[in-house]
Amino acid sequence: MRTFPISIGTPDGLLFQGDAERIVCRSITGDLAILAGHCNFCTALGMGEAHLVLEDGTRREAACIGGMLTMMDGSCRLLATTWEWKEDIDAERASRAKERASAKLAQGGLTDQEYKLVQAKLQRALVRLSVKE
Repeated sequence: MRTFPISIGTPDGLLFQGDAERIVCRSITGDLAILAGHCNFCTALGMGEAHLVLEDGTRREAACIGGMLTMMDGSCRLLATTWEWKEDIDAERASRAKERASAKLAQGGLTDQEYKLVQAKLQRALVRLSVKE
């Protein structure tokens, strides 16, 4: 299968640079896959599972929490707010975050802003746990 150059980074630095057959992640409008030869494209990223298929067929899974993806002139750049490779996810920490967020939601009495914040924390924890499984 054909490959394309891809760089994956966060505000903390470059996490991956190399050639890939495919990158699959969630945009704000739904899941998308980028393959070699994709047209020029730019999108905001949502919160969800992602995976990268390398040129040797190896599949690397990650949790992606927001950011931007561009495919320009055959080269892909993904800048994520948070990108955690499966092997780097702390499942115990994510479980505790899920418990805290669930408890706050069950407690009720939250303002709209507090509700949205707690809901986002719960979603991030669920994405991390889903990737780790």
